[in-house]
Amino acid sequence: MILGLLLARAGLRVTVLEKHADFLRDFRGDTIHPSTITILRELGLRERFLDLPIHRVEALDVLISGERVSPLDFTTLPEPDDFLVLAPQRDLLNFLATESAAFPGYELRMRTAATGLLEEDGRIVGVRASGPDGEIELRAPLTVAADGRHSTLRPAAGFTPRGSGVPIDVLWFDLPVPADPPPPTLFALDGNGFALAIPRGDHWQGGYVIPKGGLDALKTAGLEEFHRRVTLTAPFLAPVIGAVDDWAQVKLLSVRIDRLERWHRPGFVCIGDAAHAMSPVGGVGVNYAIQDAVALANAVAAPLAAGTVPEGVLAAVQRRRERPVKRMQRLQRFVHARIAKAATGSGEPMPPLARRLLRAFLPILRPRITRLMGIGFLPEHVATPAAASGSPQQRAH
Repeated sequence: MILGLLLARAGLRVTVLEKHADFLRDFRGDTIHPSTITILRELGLRERFLDLPIHRVEALDVLISGERVSPLDFTTLPEPDDFLVLAPQRDLLNFLATESAAFPGYELRMRTAATGLLEEDGRIVGVRASGPDGEIELRAPLTVAADGRHSTLRPAAGFTPRGSGVPIDVLWFDLPVPADPPPPTLFALDGNGFALAIPRGDHWQGGYVIPKGGLDALKTAGLEEFHRRVTLTAPFLAPVIGAVDDWAQVKLLSVRIDRLERWHRPGFVCIGDAAHAMSPVGGVGVNYAIQDAVALANAVAAPLAAGTVPEGVLAAVQRRRERPVKRMQRLQRFVHARIAKAATGSGEPMPPLARRLLRAFLPILRPRITRLMGIGFLPEHVATPAAASGSPQQRAH
């Protein structure tokens, strides 16, 4: 959606395909990082977006073995984008769709799923798709697979991601806000488990980390045991965890980290989770996908206007974006190893000495941790100029 907006804004013809009839997906990444707010500001959309019913967060605590720590303070970031936003992803997507529709070259096709690629002489020249009017073909000088970690177009292009073992899964569930809530607390971690409590305005998104493939065993133990385990680690959830009274309210996120060795072919490129699935650690998946989109738009807008995108341009985008992705995924794997101890009850994830060192150095570390989570390793900025006037040019989809 961001890529389509940027290219349409540059005067190009763009078709975005969405297989569903709406954007009402449950439990998608709803964190909108300061770096994304900066991108919206550079597009002139920041204030209109902030007028939506969003939840601004300036700081987040964590609970480590019962001790409250404040590692994230977004007010340490450069103004004016010195806060995190929590908003349902459907609201962000609907907002982007509305703003993109103002450009004459933009087309959003709902209920239209890409089913395969069109190839001629070794070059991808478009997609086959299924929509309300049946099977169709859409041709374009550039096709972008932004269809997530279960991408249809990625294997059609002959790409297979290389995954790294992740020993955990996450259970997601909604909770009411307690009558006397603590300060906003991202997670609680101790030798018994790992629980999340992400503020969402009028409710919390709860989470609980389990060993990979451990849901059936937990269901066999029963909901009361699930409640006990959550509140053992996060006592502040005790007044509200009973709201989860049916396993149907609990959604499983199978955690994975993977990455393509090659993101592109002539006329084709993968971005976001289609190129590199991120774990929930840091909530950075949406942010890194948006950074990919901005970097790609910056690189391909001018070549598309001229008629075609040399594959070398797509390779340069991969080289640029692969560096921060690899660094973040290494960090996520490191965190997974600590979380796995808590998820299996096999030991304290942070011994007392480590906690004392964290307390001592936190004033120095806090701005760095906040920048890492809020902005990332290589923040992108909009360099795609807006078209002054005239008819749309080459098509991309």
